[in-house]
Amino acid sequence: MVSFSLFLYTYRIDMKDRLQDVLKRFELRARVFQAGPLCRTASYEAADGLGHVHVLRHGAVKVESTGQPTCRVEEPSLFFFLNPTSHRLLPGDRETVMVCGSMEFGAGLGNPLARALPGMVLIRLQDMPTLGMALDLLFREASEQHCGRQAVLDRLMEVTFIQVLRDLMDRQRLQTGLLAGLADPRLANAINAMHADPAHAWSLEELAAKAGMSRARFAARFREVVGSTPGSYLGEWRVGVAQSLLRRGKPVQLVSDLVGYGSASALSRAFRARVGLSPTEWLNQSEEVFGGATQGSAVGTP
Repeated sequence: MVSFSLFLYTYRIDMKDRLQDVLKRFELRARVFQAGPLCRTASYEAADGLGHVHVLRHGAVKVESTGQPTCRVEEPSLFFFLNPTSHRLLPGDRETVMVCGSMEFGAGLGNPLARALPGMVLIRLQDMPTLGMALDLLFREASEQHCGRQAVLDRLMEVTFIQVLRDLMDRQRLQTGLLAGLADPRLANAINAMHADPAHAWSLEELAAKAGMSRARFAARFREVVGSTPGSYLGEWRVGVAQSLLRRGKPVQLVSDLVGYGSASALSRAFRARVGLSPTEWLNQSEEVFGGATQGSAVGTP
């Protein structure tokens, strides 16, 4: 485990520049519930409020999902639905070996990553060699029976997913959205500033200066790449951070100060404008929906 600890330490250092605040504000939790041969059709419902990540090691699988064409995956690949999506996995004729897990990445929150990603993201493992170390450990742990196996599988799936996010950003695999913005060195400076200090009254001039661009050029480039205006993105980020803090039990007045609204009434107005509910109403509804959510059955071989 020494080498794995070193791997995680190095990984955290490398990641903190552009993804640290997103990962800090929106808690990432995985729960692996399938590790081994997939012998029958597996179904997942959007109503559980969770995302799902699937890694195909051997064989083939047909993926049917709501609102998207059926996809057949016939080589080692990783695919995921960050937003809750109803879908089914149908194993192929030859033995299909998979590791699957649910993913809670700020479930029920205004996560800017989730909003920016398409319904299903599919990556062939050969196109992402940086996953090799984490997946080797994941597959090895899945094939053996050791104390703490579930906890190790869950953490390895989280590491794998963060590596996928980094790859999507570094290789500019997405053309619009938050990861596309973070892949642009100039926009990333402005986005990171908003992420790190949502309470600051950021002006367009200040953000343009962070990006080293003129005011007009920055505004146009931000909208083109991220998909919203800087002001709108800042408002979305503030409400998303507020949701995260409320879920952690912070009082509304404190939250309003931490995200730059100054008063509970101002936060409530911003909340209603973007969520359609007051902070208290949203929190009560969120606890009803996600408070008892499960993350799949115990790990096993069907």
